[in-house]
Amino acid sequence: MNPSTPGAHVDDSRPIFLQIAEQLEDDIVEGRLPEETQVPSTNELAAFLRINPATAGKGVGLLVEQGILYKKRGIGMFVADGARARLVAQRRNRFREQFIAPLIAEAHKLGISPAQLAGMIEEDAR
Repeated sequence: MNPSTPGAHVDDSRPIFLQIAEQLEDDIVEGRLPEETQVPSTNELAAFLRINPATAGKGVGLLVEQGILYKKRGIGMFVADGARARLVAQRRNRFREQFIAPLIAEAHKLGISPAQLAGMIEEDAR
């Protein structure tokens, strides 16, 4: 996360530490922070976002708890091996639960077959 990171801003409607964790996740998933790359320090994040370093540390801490980031003593935080694959898998599962399952349920109510639904999606994706 740095000044050139797309969408790197604070949204007042959600906890800042969650936004920091999500932005770092986005950077990992999108390849801006490859595995074994050092991530910005909590002080750098705090200065860039103009927030308390403890808040930045809480966001980074969430990712450490999940095994997405790890600490190299005396050096800083790094993206763990396999972090991108874990994040993509988590997000695909969340996508399925939040979007696909309700979409299929609504299609069923409307009498739209799976083949028709797939056709609609393919048509709209073009």
